[in-house]
Amino acid sequence: MNMEFIEALHELEKERGISSEILFEAIEAALISAYKKNFASLQNVRVNIDRLSGEFKVYARKTIVEIVEDSRTQVSLAEAHKVDPNYNLNDILENEVTPRDFGRIAAQTAKQVVVQRIREAERGMIYDEYINREGDIVTGTVQRYEQKNVIVDLGKVEAVLTAQEQIPGETYQSFERIKTYVVEVKKTTKGPQIMLSRTHPGLIKRLFELEVPEIHDGTVEIKGVSREAGARSKIAVYSREPNVDPVGACVGPKGNRVQSIVTELRGEKIDIVNYSLDHREFVANALSPAKVVGVYPKPDEKVALVVVPDYQLSLAIGKEGQNARLAAKLTGWKIDIKSESQAIAQNLIPQEEQYYSEEEYSEFDEYSEYDEGEYSEYDEYAEYEEYDEYDENAESGEYAESGEYAESGEYAESGEYVEYDPSGEYTGYERNNINTESTEDDANNTPEELVVVGQIEKSIVSDKVANSEVANNEVTSNVATKKRKKSKG
Repeated sequence: MNMEFIEALHELEKERGISSEILFEAIEAALISAYKKNFASLQNVRVNIDRLSGEFKVYARKTIVEIVEDSRTQVSLAEAHKVDPNYNLNDILENEVTPRDFGRIAAQTAKQVVVQRIREAERGMIYDEYINREGDIVTGTVQRYEQKNVIVDLGKVEAVLTAQEQIPGETYQSFERIKTYVVEVKKTTKGPQIMLSRTHPGLIKRLFELEVPEIHDGTVEIKGVSREAGARSKIAVYSREPNVDPVGACVGPKGNRVQSIVTELRGEKIDIVNYSLDHREFVANALSPAKVVGVYPKPDEKVALVVVPDYQLSLAIGKEGQNARLAAKLTGWKIDIKSESQAIAQNLIPQEEQYYSEEEYSEFDEYSEYDEGEYSEYDEYAEYEEYDEYDENAESGEYAESGEYAESGEYAESGEYVEYDPSGEYTGYERNNINTESTEDDANNTPEELVVVGQIEKSIVSDKVANSEVANNEVTSNVATKKRKKSKG
């Protein structure tokens, strides 16, 4: 070997990322095998290659013993002392046995070993790279079809997209770039074998992580994904920040984010729902876009009865039960969907009564934080005691001094309304134009007698009014007669 060979090894180290020391060790091991094969030697040998000059030598290795049983692998202590007096028992004595024509054999062997080692190293590097990407999304180019399987070129290695992992009805053109999900990485004798998928629910999750920054930085979390590839998928999202709407973040402005994912999946429909720790709310959200009237879960059996309006029953079930299946996968609950009329007719809605213990109520006592008697000294009306507006001990009330309301009533001075008796009408009724006076005997009259007196007085007044009307009519007629006479004359 010469310096050109050493330089070639260093170039391989730079280009392929393979350590030159690994190549040197591989060549040394290959030369040992070639030496034993070509020279029919059963003794232990060691090959050493100078890392600077490329010169190599072969050394036979023998163990130092007192009594030699196999001369090919053992040597006596006396023989060893002839070489070096410092040798002791069980030491290894090395003796150079490099053949003269070993250079040609070494060159052929080195070439084969280097090529093989390069392949093995590259396979190992590829395996180490993709074993860490298991469960991740990769982008590749469609190369060819092998029966029903699609071979996808990932750059350094070719991966397999089997027929079971392809979306039904989806076709792939040569040199078309597609995004796939890495399901499994196997280590085989021919190198790593990478299995891809386009139907795995993890593909939806990874696509949203690529498109939605809030999911990538952890603000929005994907809690679950259920999928029927090529038809519809449901995804439950949760926001760790109260000011961030998880559904709106996934949809994006004008639906751009979710639309790019739908385009990548060739038109697959995606429902994005809010995740909730409350099973009732989560099951109701999972049945979106259907509206839910009520959810009645049985936690022990993990079964939920869902009642929907009659006109929403078909939408809640979905085409061939698709919406209900996806909701059940997403929530992990068995969902029984009934319309309102069915639930009422079959008496399926349970009568739920919720009871709370005293401990639960004590947590919500709005006055528990105030000590008893803390506000006992405060009197709301204490400051108004000095301003008593209505004094019960006053003789004539609020307006007694002014005399506006005197003892005889509001109009006592004029005498218009003297008395009012509830059992009758105005017993003491007087008018200024009537010269009737009450006598002292009137005070002793009974209420019935007073009523009779009042009626008599009313009749007198009515007679007066009637007489005045007759007089007015006579005056009017006399004036009219005089006018007729003047007009005739």
